[in-house]
Amino acid sequence: MLYSRKPHFDKILVANRGEIACRVIRTAKKLGIRCVAVYSEADRHSLHVQMADEAYCIGPAPSSESYLRMDKIIEVCHLSGAQAVHPGYGFLSENAKFAETLAEEGIVFIGPPATIVSMGSKSESKNIMSSAGVPCVPGYHGDNQDPQFLFEQAKQIGFPVLIKAIHGGGGKGMRTVTEATPEAFYEALTSAKRESLKSFGNDTVLVEKYITRPRHVEVQVFADTLGGAISLWERDCSVQRRNQKIIEEAPAPGLSIELRESLSAKAVAAARAVNYVGAGTVEFIFDNDTQEFYFMEMNTRLQVEHPVTEMVTGLDLVEWQLEVVAAGNPLSLNQSSVPLVGHAFEARIYAENPRNNFLPDSGRLLYLSTPTPTLTLPESYKPISTLSASNTESLAPSLVSYESVAPSVRLEQGFMQGSQIGVFYDPMIAKLIVHGRDRTEALRMLRKALDEYHVVGVSTNVEFLRMLAGNQAFIDAEVETGFIPKHSDKLFPPITEPAPEILAQAALFVALRDYPKQQTPITQSPWTSLVSRRFGGDMYERVIHLQDDASTGESNPMVIRITSLAGGLFDVEVTTPAGTPVQFHGVSAELVSSTSLTVTLNNKLSTVTIVSQPPPPSVPASLSHNTMEKIHVFSEGRKTTLVIPAPKWLLMQGADILSGAVAGAISAPMPSLVVEVRVKVGDKVDKGQSVIVLESMKTETVLRANVSGTVKAIGCKNGEMVEEGKELVNIEADVVEAS
Repeated sequence: MLYSRKPHFDKILVANRGEIACRVIRTAKKLGIRCVAVYSEADRHSLHVQMADEAYCIGPAPSSESYLRMDKIIEVCHLSGAQAVHPGYGFLSENAKFAETLAEEGIVFIGPPATIVSMGSKSESKNIMSSAGVPCVPGYHGDNQDPQFLFEQAKQIGFPVLIKAIHGGGGKGMRTVTEATPEAFYEALTSAKRESLKSFGNDTVLVEKYITRPRHVEVQVFADTLGGAISLWERDCSVQRRNQKIIEEAPAPGLSIELRESLSAKAVAAARAVNYVGAGTVEFIFDNDTQEFYFMEMNTRLQVEHPVTEMVTGLDLVEWQLEVVAAGNPLSLNQSSVPLVGHAFEARIYAENPRNNFLPDSGRLLYLSTPTPTLTLPESYKPISTLSASNTESLAPSLVSYESVAPSVRLEQGFMQGSQIGVFYDPMIAKLIVHGRDRTEALRMLRKALDEYHVVGVSTNVEFLRMLAGNQAFIDAEVETGFIPKHSDKLFPPITEPAPEILAQAALFVALRDYPKQQTPITQSPWTSLVSRRFGGDMYERVIHLQDDASTGESNPMVIRITSLAGGLFDVEVTTPAGTPVQFHGVSAELVSSTSLTVTLNNKLSTVTIVSQPPPPSVPASLSHNTMEKIHVFSEGRKTTLVIPAPKWLLMQGADILSGAVAGAISAPMPSLVVEVRVKVGDKVDKGQSVIVLESMKTETVLRANVSGTVKAIGCKNGEMVEEGKELVNIEADVVEAS
């Protein structure tokens, strides 16, 4: 039957922020569609605001007062004349009420219709799948939310159990409970409900059996308004931290053709069972111990990790959303025509500290340098031959040969250098995507791209991702959701002393930066370019002290002695507290830019990125590294952070605000919002008892007493924003009497 193609809308509103808003705008502009952005007061200068054709402020920084305000978003639709809304992911993307209200207002929701109610709810979707014969993880998926009832259900299921919000995703509103006590269960339940309510506006949870060695495999489906539904193959998202994915790949490694076909068939059946429309992801848990898989949930939106599917299929899924969902056109491919070409990885770049339990960080991106992307949007693949006949209804990839695939790098980001990573939203900075002819090539490209990703201003997981991509078990595709704790010894190796070469490079950078050249290299004398102690002729000497940022403020510094030679060369001597002096003779070094040093050490010529991070101007000098200038050295794929110790006279003038902390003091580990103060002055507390609940980047952190004793002081209140390092509670430890 001939079908007349419907045109696109002229203008859409993107009800999101960050990289996904930029991603949607990029495709919309490609199609000639005008875009309206909405933003909170904190996002006034964000990249998605700059990229849009129009932008409207919809409220203060908290999501509940801006990005979750349906009324304000709809008001902007009417003001701007936007005909449709793209929700991105998170926020209102799986909110059925939002979709229904838009329809009542005559505005198209670029997502599924009322299907959200059934499949967007994790509990109801499990009931639908069970009725359809799809195996589900044992658990309670009902409406009774009484804590005691849920605890009884948990005991029947058997610990460990997983408490999970029925709406939303991204690890929010999810807690694992291993201890079969009411106290442990209720604490986890309260925290999961509160986090879910703030993130998704709904605090209903389900409780199910926690599979100890699971693998997370999901199938991307797409359906049109005419009953068509296809699989765009699967992704593996097993490697996670804090119940949130950090690296994804497509296709899932190690699956047989039969298993891939079975997964795709069940995913498509799930979509058809509820008359699904648009992009959706059917997630399965694969039990590594039993080799069985279970339906977990369906995400009724575009997933964060959709780019890996785009790379192996050559399909622009946002374009499909605008073409199929918004405009109402049929799918342009049947199942047998969906390519599966090469292998792709996505690494999520987060502002967080992996060595501190992946706690989120915030601050300004003082310096940002990324690998050069070769693609901004996916490019379609052209088949050149069919090797065998294929059933159009087959749910296994057809044997089609495609034109040669060029290795590619893609970057999806919502922040640029100078941007502020705040505490109100998810801490993801960007997504780094690579595509190769096979998994080995793609993984090699990922390692190289991570080597070239440099950030200063916030802690990031870039080095951790690089370590992960080079881990032999990951290279061998031995993936599971417990991969990180299982391999923590190798993923978090002991911190070693910086190499002498790194220390020499950092010291030369400081010396050359402090005394920049005023003349051309031919007429320049080291004496005029680097003033210090003078010996005979043009020889001079300068001593620079450095400390490893991973060490404590009281540790002995490393001493680097630089001596100028004729012809612009230097002798460098590096002395560390633990080793004998290491000498480099006849070193040539030139500061070619404010962040780039060209240096020859041991006859090896290197160009090294080195970035200075000045101390906060308002913080008095102390032994804390946060009050010192930091020198970040990016060399051969590794980042080393050094500090220049404050001189003694400056320390005497400053108040050492951190070194005076007592044993019972509890400080904020990051910039945070105080959610709940659970104690008051005079309370007796036990070691390990929860005393403060903080929230940063929509993630809750519970701070516990580090000693048993009496609460002597409280330095915060509910709803207060606190800076990293601020003392929140002071506990006077109990005196242990000698027996």
